[in-house]
Amino acid sequence: VFLFCLLSYFFSYFCRDHLATYANLYPAKFILGYCSTYIFMQTFMIPGTIFMSLLAGALFGVVRGLFLVVFNATAGASSCFFLSKLIGRPIVSWLWPEKLKFFQAEIVKRRDKLLNYMLFLRVTPTLPNLFINLASPIVDIPFHVFFLATLIGLIPASFITVRAGLALGDLKSVKDLYDFKTLSVLFLIGLVSIFPTLLKRKRIYE
Repeated sequence: VFLFCLLSYFFSYFCRDHLATYANLYPAKFILGYCSTYIFMQTFMIPGTIFMSLLAGALFGVVRGLFLVVFNATAGASSCFFLSKLIGRPIVSWLWPEKLKFFQAEIVKRRDKLLNYMLFLRVTPTLPNLFINLASPIVDIPFHVFFLATLIGLIPASFITVRAGLALGDLKSVKDLYDFKTLSVLFLIGLVSIFPTLLKRKRIYE
């Protein structure tokens, strides 16, 4: 919380104008650097992408900022997916053995509606995005399902974060981004994404 406040204050009063000036003078270089940094952080699981999302909102506005964040987050998550496919199994099995077993069992049960379930996980904070990125190739989730769920499912939360970047100086904690109302909306969107699966199960039992 202290680090968040410090970075927010520093950015709001010292960096925002300078970064905005640089972005206007050298838009191609700035965007290339921004995208490279975001994707690198997402690929190698380096904390801090939330500040990159806030920065996008502060400098580019909601529409362009949202496009940048979703593009970079999807690209970074995809890179992390393939990296985990190569070397991730021992790491995930060591860090989250029980969570991995739970995730694998849920995937087996929902194989016929996997996209809906992955959308639910992306929209809601049921499982951390870091874990989903690393565990998905291990539990044999097809990449096209992973990619679509990531691309679509990250839009609601990214919109909230990017919009918050417009008033970065007023934020006192990361928790301010996701209050009860915001989390309720995200869960509602997530429930809509798995509604077809629930409806199909009901018909089977009937």
